[in-house]
This record gives sequence, structure tokens and C-alpha cells, in this order.
Amino acid sequence: MDTDTITAISTPVGEGAISIVRLSGPDAINITAKIFRGVNNLHNVKSHTMNYGNIIDPNTNDIAEEVLVSVMRAPKTYTKEDIVEINCHGGMVAVNRVLEIVLSEGARLAEPGEFTKRAFLNGRIDLSQAEAVMDLIRAKTDEAMSVALKQMDGRLSKHIKKLRQELLEAIAHVEVNIDYPEYDDVEEMSHDMMQTKTKEVHADIERLLSIARQGKILREGVKTGIIGRPNVGKSSLMNALVQENKAIVTEVPGTTRDIIEEYVNVRGVPLQLIDTAGIRETEDVVERIGVERSQQVLTEADLILFVLNNNEPLTDDDLQLFEAIKELQFIVIINKSDLKQRLNMDQVKQLAQNQPIVNMSLVNDEGIEQLEEQIAQTFFTSDLDASDAAYISNIRHIQLLKRAKKSLEDAMDSLKAGMPLDIVQIDVTQAWEFLGEIVGDTASEALIDQLFSQFCLGK
Repeated sequence: MDTDTITAISTPVGEGAISIVRLSGPDAINITAKIFRGVNNLHNVKSHTMNYGNIIDPNTNDIAEEVLVSVMRAPKTYTKEDIVEINCHGGMVAVNRVLEIVLSEGARLAEPGEFTKRAFLNGRIDLSQAEAVMDLIRAKTDEAMSVALKQMDGRLSKHIKKLRQELLEAIAHVEVNIDYPEYDDVEEMSHDMMQTKTKEVHADIERLLSIARQGKILREGVKTGIIGRPNVGKSSLMNALVQENKAIVTEVPGTTRDIIEEYVNVRGVPLQLIDTAGIRETEDVVERIGVERSQQVLTEADLILFVLNNNEPLTDDDLQLFEAIKELQFIVIINKSDLKQRLNMDQVKQLAQNQPIVNMSLVNDEGIEQLEEQIAQTFFTSDLDASDAAYISNIRHIQLLKRAKKSLEDAMDSLKAGMPLDIVQIDVTQAWEFLGEIVGDTASEALIDQLFSQFCLGK
């Protein structure tokens, strides 16, 4: 366990009302007290109080910054160590000056995520709760934030630990029966009992995985490509969903030369919208590069919004796009429905292959609500209950649950084949270990380091 004191700037880079330098470790209060001049001696103040004063430059004995200092004593802190937060004026010059002074007095610059890593290593939170901290920071919708808060609260951890305890009891029974067969008062673990226990845990894991897709969408968003021929209304659709003019809209085909990305919240579904250049054959070098990037979007998108012009019949370019997206999740948007219909709708329905079709007139702001409702229905088959204690949103958790599920299925197959319980126990133990990796009980040091390296510096 580290015994040094770490420090970092915990607020975003740039100008603002306040910037914060955070310290954590056994010397956090001592280091700050040496450079702090105020009414109160920081050694004597109560925990969880704020104290007005100045940071003094030890080289010149001059005032470096006017500050408010928060003192939080262990163990009732985020890291379970002494924590000090120095609240400075906003702006990089002031906060960097304070950070340099703190470092000169013996603190070490924190590694990315090291504050949260210490909270995990000190038993303040488990690994799934630590990952929820980053999910909370990155949340792009209220629902995603709610799920992250529930996970931070430990509800997922409690659920996983309950499953592990059920498996552990089965494993322990087998061990006792093998090691102490002479004890009559120990209930013998039968094949039927092991089968019941593994089936129960397996069913619970299946339930978690069944809603994991929705949790993953909340966490990572839906990468959504807006495609179509030039001048069918792709940029207008982008602007309508974002509700501001992010993309240039003109009557000139080929105006959008590159992809434009923006996040938007649609009925609780976070969409990473990508407005692509119109896909067509072109001699324009710059436009051709944009078209190539648009085609690349097709291979990466979770959802395609395919825009057609109601006022024009289908072209060869349209037919090629239908062919390119036929294996993908897509919604067909018939734009310019306020104009005379020249589109063969029977042909469109046949090409759409039962995928949703939405009629819109973006110039008249018609059809946006219907499109948003269709997107929500596409990804959330039922109303999202963000209060669900067991929403799985992390891809690492999903993969570990799948591995645990497979191990339990192997155990159940062995039981059906009449294999000895000590052989079955190997697969059950493996499932128990996979579940343990979710909360960090059986996670390797390399995995822990890798996970926390993804955090921002001051967290």
C-alpha cells in the first residue's frame, strides 16, 4: 500500500470560477499547513471544514494565492486517507502555481485515477463501484447518470456478491463432503442440490445479460450514421435532432464534405450522431474523401438513419445504399413529404425488409417526434427502469458474466452426464472467480492498473 501523499488538479482545464488542487495521503494536512496562512491552524481544525486564508510561496514568503482549504480527516473520506482540497481562483496560472508549491513541499503528482484506485485498495469501494465513477463523469443522459449512481451505491456489487456467496456455499459443501466424509451431521451435497444451485445462479446471470444491451447503450451511446444521396436533407435532420445549426444546409448538392459528429439525447437514448457526406460518384477530390469516410461509417454504426427524397424516384445510388445496409439496423426516413410524392413506396417497403419507415418534412418540422419514438422503441423494447439495481452497462462486466454463464453451463452438463461432484466443482469455482473479477475480489494487479489508467488525472 502506498504511504506517500499524492496531489493533482481536480477541475477541468480552462477558465472558471474555481479550480481545485487535491491532496491525499498521510502528509496531506502537514504539507498544506506549511504553506497555508490563515486565522486557523490546519492541524487544529475540525474535519470536513473549510478555512479561509492564503497560500504562501516558501521561496519568497509572499502570498501566492487567496484560497479556501477543505480539510477531511481519515477514514471518512473518498480514499479513506487524509484529504485536503485547496480551492483557488479559476484559471490555469493560479492553480498551476499552487500545484507547483504543493509538489515542492513533498507531495507526488498523482497518476491517472490514483485517487479512486486508493479508494478501491483501501476498501472504500469495490472495482465495479470505481468503474461507475468514470461512468458518472461520462454520462450523457439523465438515465445513464442514474444507472451509474446506482452502481456507485453498490447495488450491483451486492447482487454479484450474493451470487458468489450462493456458489461458494455449494463449493464449500462439496469440500466438506470430500474432506470429512465421516461427519454425519454435515449435509451431503448431492447432484440434485448442486444442479438446483447452479441453475438458480445461471438463471439470474441470464436475466442480467438480457438487459445488458440497454445498459451498454446508456453507457456508451448508439453510434448513428445519417446517410443518403446529396441534398436529401441529411444535414437538416442532424440540425433538427441537435436543435441547433451544426451542419451547413444549402440547395447545393455536396455541401457536406466531411463527417460531422454530435451527441444528442433522444428519449433517454444517447445518440452519437454522424452527419455524412452525400454518397455518390464524384470527381471532386475533397468530396470524394468525404464520401469514402461516409462509407466507413457504415461499417462502424449501431444504427443507420437512411434519408430518401419523397419528391424523387429511387436512383441507382439509393439502391446501392439499400444493399450496403441490408444487414444493419436502420430506419428509413422519407423526407420532403410536403412535396409531391414521386417515390415508389411499395418498392421502398420491399427494400426496407420490415425495418421502420418514418415520413418527415424537415422544412416544416414534421415527423421529429415520430422518429424519436421509433429510435427509443428500436433500442428499448420496454420502459427503461433506471432504478433497477442490476443494470449491467460495462462491457468488461458483460464479458465476465458470459464467461461465468458458460462455466455454469459446463457444470450442468457434467452433472447430467453423472460426473463426480469434485469434477463439477472445478467449473463452479471458475464461475465464482469470474464473478469475483467484476467486483475486484479476484482481479489481477495488471487489470486493476489498466482500468484506473483510463481515469482523468485528478480523479
